[in-house]
Amino acid sequence: METSKQTSNHQQIKQWAEERNGVPTRIKGTGNSTSDGVLRIHFPEHSNADDFEEISWDDFFETFDDKNLNFLYQDKKEDGETSTFHKFVNKD
Repeated sequence: METSKQTSNHQQIKQWAEERNGVPTRIKGTGNSTSDGVLRIHFPEHSNADDFEEISWDDFFETFDDKNLNFLYQDKKEDGETSTFHKFVNKD
């Protein structure tokens, strides 16, 4: 089984996402005057974009750093296929 990895390196995260045609987004309706919203990397080829608002990589990483997050991700699925599994976790 492929193990998950963690990073906070912006270039590594961007490269991983772009290799899978992922785009930086936040979930619509989750931001307000004190919060930038919930981040996601969206893969338009695999799901509907109705719940996502595409944002720039600069905005994405500003929020990522402000929230003190790490990126947990997987390169390959158990069957060897390229994985899009990811989530954001606190650095704590």
